[in-house]
Order: sequence, then C-alpha cells, then structure tokens
Amino acid sequence: MSFKATILAAAAATALALPAFAGPEISIQDPFARAAGATAMAGAAFFMIHNSGDEDDRLIAAESDISKRVELHTHIEDGDVMRMVEVEEGFAVPAGGMHPLKRGADHVMFMGLNRPMEQGDTIAVTLIFEKSGRIEVDIPVDLERGEEAPAMSDTH
Repeated sequence: MSFKATILAAAAATALALPAFAGPEISIQDPFARAAGATAMAGAAFFMIHNSGDEDDRLIAAESDISKRVELHTHIEDGDVMRMVEVEEGFAVPAGGMHPLKRGADHVMFMGLNRPMEQGDTIAVTLIFEKSGRIEVDIPVDLERGEEAPAMSDTH
C-alpha cells in the first residue's frame, strides 16, 4: 500500500470513529405504550426524556409503522373539557434536565393503528430531535400500567 493510500485509509477510519452528530446527550427512560383496547384506533407512548448534555434540545417528531399517523400531543383545558391537541413545535428538553411524557399530559400519539397494540408487544419508534437527530426506541406495550408518571430519576 502506498503512503498516500495509507494516509487516506487512516483518515477514513478516524472519520468512521467520530459520532454522527454533535449535540446534547439524549436518553429515553421507562418507555411504555398503550391503547384503550383491542379494537382501538389510536394509542400512545409515554417515557422520560433525559438530556445530560449542556445544550437544550427539542423532540420535534416521531415515526412508527404501528399507525398511519404519529404526532406529538398534549392535553389542554378548554372550558370544562380537556382536549388533546397536536404540539407542532415539539417538546423542549433543557440542558441537564428532563421532560416527562405521561398520561394526561405530553405524549406520542399513534392514530389509525395498523394493528392492535397487545400486551407484551414491542413497538419500534423513531424519535426525532432538533439537535440530536434520530433515536430509535423499542417501546413495550403495557396495557396494565397504572396512571403513574415515568420515573423521574435513574434507577440502578
């Protein structure tokens, strides 16, 4: 191998070792998904987003083949009624902080389910962050889970 080829090979190997993006370090804790029942046309996912980096980030979208549409939603009070609405700007995740997605609040909404969400199934979801890019998450379906929010701190 020539000297030039050796240098090019070393440069290519170094480039492959570097991260694909720079930005906050995002992790997902305690994910679960559920639907109202076997014939439900919609479902939702809940989890805690941790940002251990020193830059704010934002969850701006999600994708999955479980449904025809996937949106970021929240609940708002409209008079005496709580309504679910899409949050087009996404969910902010502060540097060194976290953002919970929980029942009755912010969540990932699956609309027009392509198949039932059954206890014990796993749903592949891609979370898309403004700075951190795409993060693949396998989310277990837990139809028996109570109303509690995702864990607020790491457990070991």
